[in-house]
Amino acid sequence: MSNNIKVAIDGPTSAGKSTIAKLLAEKLKINYVDTGSMYRALTLKVLNNNIDPKAEEDVVALAEKTKIDYFENHIFLDGLCVDDKIRNERIDKNVSYVCQYRDVRKRLVSLQREIASKSSVIMDGRDIGTVVLKDADYKFFLTASADVRAKRRYKEYLEKGLEVNFDDIKKDLIRRDDYDSHREVDPLVKASDAIEVNTDDKNIEETVELMLSYINGDK
Repeated sequence: MSNNIKVAIDGPTSAGKSTIAKLLAEKLKINYVDTGSMYRALTLKVLNNNIDPKAEEDVVALAEKTKIDYFENHIFLDGLCVDDKIRNERIDKNVSYVCQYRDVRKRLVSLQREIASKSSVIMDGRDIGTVVLKDADYKFFLTASADVRAKRRYKEYLEKGLEVNFDDIKKDLIRRDDYDSHREVDPLVKASDAIEVNTDDKNIEETVELMLSYINGDK
């Protein structure tokens, strides 16, 4: 493994990308960037400003006046840490609309590439291997069934004390999968050179070890 590497991890929502990427970053001792949290942070600002997420011009105008940073595993919106405000059902239902706009993605992708240019990095999202880091040294595409992903998200919400309905969560996951996969700009697709990893029957540790085996050249 070289001293300066780029690792791209893509996949649908609740496939385990963020958790696994964080652990990989720790083991490899390199920086981690959760690109999805950037779009979630912007979605939070859109909603807090009573802007319709489907109103492209208004969302783009707000994005141009918004500062979003990712530092030491924390997401900052206009200088304030919003880690605990972007993981809820309200954001889940609206983030796909916000992240579909070409000018929004253009701005955030530029920021993500700037971060990656400075050091070794692991990035996870939906277009990392196909758009953001096309030249990544290692590309992974994490998958899991809608049932498994919905159970993970349902458990996550319950642990936060949120009242949620499992069927609603599953329906929203399926809706978002379809939306992300068919959007006009930077859709969710597996890069042709990405390694697909199904996490249905693997826990987090097993998945991390499998991916490490590819990075370390054991596979």
